Amino acid sequence: MRIGLIGEYKPGVLAHQALTLAAHDLGYTCEPEWVPTSQLEDDTAQQLASYQALWFVPNTPYASMAGALKGITWAREQRIPTLGTCGGCQHMLIEFARNVAGLHNADHAEEHPDAELLLITPLVCSNTNIVTTCLLASGSRVATIYGAPEVTEEYGTCNYGPNAQFWPNLQQYDMLISGKDPEGEARIIELPEHPFFIGTLFQPERSAFQQRVHPLIRALLQAPLSETKE
Repeated sequence: MRIGLIGEYKPGVLAHQALTLAAHDLGYTCEPEWVPTSQLEDDTAQQLASYQALWFVPNTPYASMAGALKGITWAREQRIPTLGTCGGCQHMLIEFARNVAGLHNADHAEEHPDAELLLITPLVCSNTNIVTTCLLASGSRVATIYGAPEVTEEYGTCNYGPNAQFWPNLQQYDMLISGKDPEGEARIIELPEHPFFIGTLFQPERSAFQQRVHPLIRALLQAPLSETKE
C-alpha cells in the first residue's frame, strides 16, 4: 500500500513512523512516500494517482500553499482516504471554505496575515506539548473509529486554529465538527459523505513516541480496502 505524505520532509515529523507501526499491527505492507507541496502545483492528479491514501502532515507553512490546496481538492473530489493533522487539518478547512462553502478569500494568518478573510488565526495561547480531552459526536465516523465517546489526545506545538465565527458557513455545506474539547472548541472535523476525510487539530502521530498504534492512523490504512469491498 502506497501512502502519500503531503508536505516537506523534516526528521521530526512522525507520520511515517506512525504509519509503519499501524501497518505492522494490521499485517499490511506500507510504503509511505513524501510528496513536496511544490510538486502538486501542476499535474496534481498525475502526482497523486498512485497512492491509496493521503496524509497532509503538520510543520507548516508549506513550501507551496497552492500545491497543498490543490492536493486536498483532488483527494476530496476523487474520494481518496485523507487525513490532515494540525497544519494539514487547517489547510483542509481552507480548501473546503474556498471551494465548497463560497468563502473564496479564506486564508491562513501564518502565511498571509493581512488577508481579507482569515479562517485560520493565531491562538491566544499556543498549544505546546499538552494533552486535551475530545468529546466525540455520536454517530460520527471518528466515534466509530475510536469506539468511545471521549478520548485524550496530544499536541506538539500549535500556534494557529480556526476562526469560530465561520463554522456555520462550513457546517451549512455538511462539514461535521466530530470532536470538541470541554470548552466546545472544535478539535476534529470530517465529511460524512466521503469515505474517509478527517482532520485533527492535534497530532495523532505523536503516539509513535510511545510505540502505540493510533486508531485514526490504523483506520486510514484500512479505508482503501474498505472502499474496494464496497
